[in-house]
Amino acid sequence: MSMDVNWSIIIVKSSIFALKMSKELLQHIHNPKDLRKLKPKQLPQLAKELRQFIITIVAAKEGHLGASLGVVELTIALHYIFDTPSDLLVWDVGHQAYGHKILTGRKEIFDTNRQLGGLSGFPKRSESEYDAFGVGHSSTSISAALGMAIASQLKGETKKQHIAVIGDASIASGMAFEGLNHAGVTDANLLIILNDNAMGIDPSVGALKNYLTNIKKDKRARKHNIIEALNFDYSGPIDGHDLPKLMAELIRLKTIKGPKFLHIITTKGKGLQKAEENQVKYHAPGRFDAKTGDLLPKEALNQPPKYQDVFGLTLVELAKKNKKIIGITPAMPTGSSLKFMLEEIPDRAFDVGIAEQHAVTLAAGMATQKMIPFCTIYSTFLQRAYDQVIHDVVLQKLPVIFCLDRAGLVGEDGATHHGVFDISFLRCIPNLIVFAPMNEIELRNIMYTAQLGLDFPIAIRYPRGRGVNLNWQQPFKKLEIGKGQILKEGSKIAILSIGAIGNTVVQAYEGLEERETVAHYNMRFIKPLDKELLHTVFQKFDTILTIENGTIVGGFGTAILEFAQDNYYHNKTIKRLGVPDRFIEHGSVKELHQQIKLDKKSIRRTIEELFLQKPPLNSKNS
Repeated sequence: MSMDVNWSIIIVKSSIFALKMSKELLQHIHNPKDLRKLKPKQLPQLAKELRQFIITIVAAKEGHLGASLGVVELTIALHYIFDTPSDLLVWDVGHQAYGHKILTGRKEIFDTNRQLGGLSGFPKRSESEYDAFGVGHSSTSISAALGMAIASQLKGETKKQHIAVIGDASIASGMAFEGLNHAGVTDANLLIILNDNAMGIDPSVGALKNYLTNIKKDKRARKHNIIEALNFDYSGPIDGHDLPKLMAELIRLKTIKGPKFLHIITTKGKGLQKAEENQVKYHAPGRFDAKTGDLLPKEALNQPPKYQDVFGLTLVELAKKNKKIIGITPAMPTGSSLKFMLEEIPDRAFDVGIAEQHAVTLAAGMATQKMIPFCTIYSTFLQRAYDQVIHDVVLQKLPVIFCLDRAGLVGEDGATHHGVFDISFLRCIPNLIVFAPMNEIELRNIMYTAQLGLDFPIAIRYPRGRGVNLNWQQPFKKLEIGKGQILKEGSKIAILSIGAIGNTVVQAYEGLEERETVAHYNMRFIKPLDKELLHTVFQKFDTILTIENGTIVGGFGTAILEFAQDNYYHNKTIKRLGVPDRFIEHGSVKELHQQIKLDKKSIRRTIEELFLQKPPLNSKNS
């Protein structure tokens, strides 16, 4: 029996015990109408039970823990005081919405959270009428709730309430300020609740964070309150874990017209000591003991490194030798592993908060002064700074180095977080190099090559998860821009892969009887394409398969089709594999690759059935 199975038994036993101890009130709550039948004096007990329920499920099934534990009292108060779903409640980002889901009809299936076919890890309109707005990325709640409030006004629904719950890290983002700026000149029935715990995923940063800290320390700092200056009725700060005080203030705010702002102070991870003490780790801790909070030990394996750590450690290695290198991340120092540079070279590493647009243009400004900025952003979050990439960086040919972590399917976070569009939206931009390393060594070498000096900006996309090489810290080699690599000769079919999915391709054809007929090319560069290599491929092969971990619409495969068309390569069979033209939901990366036929077995079948003319496998063997 594996260690995983042993720990599962321990988790289940402790979970059963914990759930038996916590079902006195919560077991009778199926929706907010049931919640409102309770007496106010019963709500603190419900808060304990709800908190324990979240701990128990997340301990066994994994997920986002700390944020939801911190807003248990707020969640209960909101659904108790307001008439949800008629009153509209918007959670910013959604990491903190587990309690909301449990109280709104999803308790019995909450153990499917973030699993294939189960509940989404974020509020989702198609999942429940209580999820007023779908979220996943930050700082959208104020604009969305304001839009709802103005719409209600226009429809004459003057008594309808509209609430946005936003964290102190998210409110520092530009879009949140745009929403505040507009809301302040309306008379919309809008309540913004600032959940101030001094944390995002990592600790909050910036001048606004310092300002909020001063308000918490000394209410006299309210004298020149920035929120009141924007024409909001400001109240607070109050203890967000004090249910009676919180409910009394919400009842009062219901009677006030126009834009309102409630500042509450909470503790991320509240109720689980380990989560309170290590808030970064327990944001999404993996499996742990529900009783003690201790993280469960993982099997000691000699594994290849995570791509994010290859990036982070390589950047430090390069920056120690090249004093012009700068590291920039918008609020993801841990997730991107820029933390290594922040620790070792803090004067040249910057966490700018949840501010992707600012991060990109900050990098552009540094590049004008001959610095070498490495701007590391999750692929899905670069979508938020598309104009800055074009207008501020590429149009001016500023050699910013974009390192796009979490490119491709990312797993349990689902559609809001998959990084599948970057190839398509980047390759259409002139003067931009787009590269996808097949492994850790290629990632190191392209980072080394980029910091030597390029005439254009470059985007380097790499996936979530681990690489394939244990001995990855090889001496650096300069890569030639726009040059691919032949990995294997063949006689009948050419496979063109881009990025780390190429390792799955190797596994797929290694199991073929006719493996000698398959040629494999690691193209490396999406832009510029290696046209010399492509001419060789098209002159030799009539059957070509392209494979990418990105959308098939406008992606790498489309670039190959365009090449064939532009160069009059007719009568060729070109098959594209990639992410289909639909939003992919949540599940493990392995499950999702199987679902869209990007796993080893499916790729092998594609080769056999379509190109080697083997009969389709029957259902018994599939």
